[in-house]
Amino acid sequence: MSLVHHAGRIGLVCNPDHEVFAAVAAELEARGFEVAFLEPGRPVEPATIASLDLLANKKVTPASFRALRDAERLGVPTWNGATTMLLGARLVGLRALEAVGFAVPATTLEPPATPYVAKPRFDWLGGPDPVVNGAGDVYQPLLPAAPVDDKYYGVDDGDRVHVRALRSRSKLYGEKEPLAVVEPDPAVAEKVRALMAKTDAQAIGVDVIWSRGEPVAVDVNPSMSCRHVGLEPALADSMAARVSLPLGANYPRPTARSPPAT
Repeated sequence: MSLVHHAGRIGLVCNPDHEVFAAVAAELEARGFEVAFLEPGRPVEPATIASLDLLANKKVTPASFRALRDAERLGVPTWNGATTMLLGARLVGLRALEAVGFAVPATTLEPPATPYVAKPRFDWLGGPDPVVNGAGDVYQPLLPAAPVDDKYYGVDDGDRVHVRALRSRSKLYGEKEPLAVVEPDPAVAEKVRALMAKTDAQAIGVDVIWSRGEPVAVDVNPSMSCRHVGLEPALADSMAARVSLPLGANYPRPTARSPPAT
């Protein structure tokens, strides 16, 4: 990219030792930005948000929702803010996947009579992982598929959308384990890009399994890790591009900010 970035202060809701986003923060700091890590799950004071030029979110938690809401009211740009608000609920995420052409598993509120996967309704920080034939909030049939999934990651760097795919052993069959970076399926990658465009996503993760030779999207993640796929430069570009938005584009940038009225 050849953008001219203007240094600013970025608040990142993420653990500071995250291997990917720590590297992204280091890259942003090398460009002259100040990066402040904000502890996931803890409230972010409106005065702190008002001091930022960008609020970037890496975790889906109730505190994140409130911080993103306050950023909207203060006119502070966000990174992945709209996506987090839209797709934090699993049923909404599945409907969004369907809307761009993905096949998704049938989902019910009661466990079916056949083998199934139980999942929580929200993908909150520290929430339970999906489990076969266990208890949950929503239930999906256990589709015939290899015990692996392809994690598709999309990142919009401000100029174009990068899509990478990582094949991993499924958490349904033991500890999650990355196996290999694979060539993205063109049709799946195009649907990832369409989903990002419709949800104003700067980054997104989609979990895809292959059942009877066809791709099925089983989850969408607005707080993706992007591990092992080399997207750190694109993530840094993506955040920097949000800070560099001109005044009046997408997000008004007031010259004076004050905390929202309580």
